[in-house]
Amino acid sequence: MSTVLVTGAGGYIGTALVPALLEAGYAVRALDRFFFGRDLLPEHPRLEVVQEDTRRLTPAHFAGIEAVIDLAALSNDPSGELFQEQTWQINWQARAGAARLAKQSGARRYILPSSCSIYGFQDPDTLADETSPTNPLTTYAKANEKAEQDVLPLADEAFTVVVLRQATVYGYAPRMRFDLAINGMTYGAYATGKLPLMRDGSQWRPMVHVHDAAAAQIFMLQAPSDAVNGQLFNVGSAANVYQIGPLGELVARIVPREVEVEWYGDPDHRSYRVAFEKIEALGWKAERVAEDGVAEICERLADGSLEKGQTSITLDWYRELMRWHRIIKEVEMYGGILEI
Repeated sequence: MSTVLVTGAGGYIGTALVPALLEAGYAVRALDRFFFGRDLLPEHPRLEVVQEDTRRLTPAHFAGIEAVIDLAALSNDPSGELFQEQTWQINWQARAGAARLAKQSGARRYILPSSCSIYGFQDPDTLADETSPTNPLTTYAKANEKAEQDVLPLADEAFTVVVLRQATVYGYAPRMRFDLAINGMTYGAYATGKLPLMRDGSQWRPMVHVHDAAAAQIFMLQAPSDAVNGQLFNVGSAANVYQIGPLGELVARIVPREVEVEWYGDPDHRSYRVAFEKIEALGWKAERVAEDGVAEICERLADGSLEKGQTSITLDWYRELMRWHRIIKEVEMYGGILEI
């Protein structure tokens, strides 16, 4: 039985990935700060939960580990811009360090889930593949690229390294996010009849369902080393490449109420179309499209199993934790507040 270390296991993709790994027969060491709670992962005899910051990893965290899926990151551009230094530390330096520790500790495989946002702005006629020039526009994208550049040279016959450039993720996961394009559109339309769209709507964006993203990571655990080692793979599908305006219209059609589009923000200059033939040639294919993600979110909102809480907007939750931390530090004495 292989044991997989998943960093960022308590996050949006992590809470979809860990159950899928357990179902596939793996043992999982789930490591996270658990900013969003520790109750989002299932109880399981093959699941070990470790609360730790990836900036403080030691060889002990990799003991008995055969593969690493290094998800831990400050996710999304607004968080990356507000916490720039921390984004460089966590998204780049900590992941490069984790890859080195994994190799030194005898792990056989390391998978880095990166982002198609590395392509940044591309000509509308360009279909970016893994050989295309990158153009990262944000701290989040730039830190991902630096991590890619540091981990890929570690690949050798004994240590398989794979980088997955994931499209923008959508769909339901236990640690839900409504600060992602399709998810945010769906919630706004369902809850208020208003659909928020970032101007000007012509920008292209590749998407991938969260469970397809998890499936691609498991696929790379099992792929023959000589077919994937030291390589980059875009993760998504041609059917999931949308312009934001038409995507909004699609969401509005599926949400079970009348919906009005509301434009916001400055024009978004991140626009890129991405090719996915490389990973599909190995046998992996995305199984879901935007309609599936919108429908499942609406169903869960309707039956009450999903709500938009504070933790579902990543940057808002980080800000709230920082606020609590300041308050507690101001009133704490002798190791406590009322009890000392």
